[in-house]
Amino acid sequence: MRELLDKIETRQQLVRETAGRLRDRIARLTGQLAAAEQTLSRPETTRETILELAAEDGPPPPEPLPAGYREILALFEQAEEGLRAREVSRALGLGPEPRHTEITQAKLKRLVTRDIVTEPKPGLFTLAKSAPGAPEARLKLKFERSRNTH
Repeated sequence: MRELLDKIETRQQLVRETAGRLRDRIARLTGQLAAAEQTLSRPETTRETILELAAEDGPPPPEPLPAGYREILALFEQAEEGLRAREVSRALGLGPEPRHTEITQAKLKRLVTRDIVTEPKPGLFTLAKSAPGAPEARLKLKFERSRNTH
């Protein structure tokens, strides 16, 4: 019976030591998480300040585009001619299935409604050069690029 009680005591001691090590590790990780969150908040505060200052000087800058749209715009900036949804899909590394082309075409149509891309011929898309919204689109693209590099 004494042996069994000694085994229980030994096991309890091991578990107490493990729990102590885990508490120490959690405390270190909590400190690292707090530091990372603080670092993460600085660029967001800077971004908000820039948007507030820009709003004081005129209309607020357009909302940033999601990453998939920025990738599409980068393709158009490199292209010398217009692109079709299938070509954009292929260049982005998406599958050859019609659903991928349809998703890409829907994104291109959204860019057309924002006057960032034009559709001079059905299914052929180009960057807007002289469209009414083009200056805002260029500002948006420039703002997003600077945002992504910092």
